[in-house]
Amino acid sequence: MTTVFAQAPAGSDLRDIPGNPRNGVLEILRMRHDPFTFAETRREEFGDVSAMSAFGIKMVTCAGADAAQEILMNKDKAFANGPAWSYFIGPFFNRGVMLLDFDEHRHHRHILQQAFTPKVLKGYFDEMQPVIIDRVANLPTGRVTMLDQFKELTLDVALEVFLGVELPKAEADKLNKAFIETVRAGVALVRKPIPPGRWWKGVRSRKILEEFFYEHIPAKRAKQTPDLFSVLCHAESDEGHTFTDEDIVNHMIFVLMAAHDTSTITMTQMAYNMAKNPAWQERAREQSLALPAVLEYDDLGEFDIVDRIMRESLRLCPPVPAQPRTAVKDTQVQGYFIPEGTLVVVPQMTNHRDEQFFPHPEVFDPDRYTAERAEDKAHRFAWTPFGGGVHKCIGLYFGQMEIKTIMHNLLRDFEWSVPSDYVIPMDWSALPVPKDHLPVTLSRRA
Repeated sequence: MTTVFAQAPAGSDLRDIPGNPRNGVLEILRMRHDPFTFAETRREEFGDVSAMSAFGIKMVTCAGADAAQEILMNKDKAFANGPAWSYFIGPFFNRGVMLLDFDEHRHHRHILQQAFTPKVLKGYFDEMQPVIIDRVANLPTGRVTMLDQFKELTLDVALEVFLGVELPKAEADKLNKAFIETVRAGVALVRKPIPPGRWWKGVRSRKILEEFFYEHIPAKRAKQTPDLFSVLCHAESDEGHTFTDEDIVNHMIFVLMAAHDTSTITMTQMAYNMAKNPAWQERAREQSLALPAVLEYDDLGEFDIVDRIMRESLRLCPPVPAQPRTAVKDTQVQGYFIPEGTLVVVPQMTNHRDEQFFPHPEVFDPDRYTAERAEDKAHRFAWTPFGGGVHKCIGLYFGQMEIKTIMHNLLRDFEWSVPSDYVIPMDWSALPVPKDHLPVTLSRRA
């Protein structure tokens, strides 16, 4: 059964947005259970653009690379990040760079960009590599859950490179738990701070993170050190503008969450795909063994095999499955009328399986990214794990640097496998993670 969600103005030549009267909460539960079947069913029923309502919010999904380009490039400034993301994560990642828009976003991003210049990235690389070498060398063997190992490792790197502080394990674990709870709170079904619900835990954890960063700001402002926290405390724009303490806390909480979780999810998927496809694991290992054990920053460009495995893993399971925006004025997408106040969604996870650009999209095939095939370049917005437009992920080069360095050491020191009939059981209720945390058999190489 089809209903009209938004009727286009008479004489506008725009199309009405179709939808259905089904219970929106039940629709979201169906989507979380199996997002790919859900998306395919809706596209067959309504086409690329369709609407539903849930929790008092009217949502329009705009599938396809062309729609993604219209929304993310946002040439007429019709869409805003802040109102959309704030609905999901605003109370927990208040005024992070992704939640700012237009002139304010440009101003903050300009200052924040100083923390991710090539020169600063090289400094981060020098700080992170010893941590990674030591941590990977001491991984346990036998049955190991890789999600947990990667999460601990990325937290160790974050504490060293982003915070520049040494913490007792109990305090580090407390921070890690706080980040996990803030992320999961964004998709809580009960969106009120009622204990012991996800929303309540997220609000509580945000306070823990704020207290931590405010406590350490005076020391960071007093002395420059080669970590992100210090860089943000001393960064200035060309006009001499600096961040307030509140700005620093907001950006640190957001950036640390983004770097921690996205890298963990990406490496977990890479480990799974290399376990299921041991020939690719061996090809990546051969390349790693041909490079120095201790890398130079410029060596990272030599990892074309690991890079292709990473890109294909990001295609099959992007850490951020969708990009929401709010229409700040009446506009259109792909000829459909979008009224002001509408929440529109770019479903990049399902866009990444568009057969128009990625033949046999369910198949793990890193050769899609060779120069000869370059399937991800067939359309500027066919492959968008880092988003696009002015809000494209500011830390994408840091993330790739961290992932390649970890994988380099893992491939040189270990081999890993899963049973031939194992299929990773995914939890799609927040950021995509395996329900079983990806158990593998990890063995040390001679």
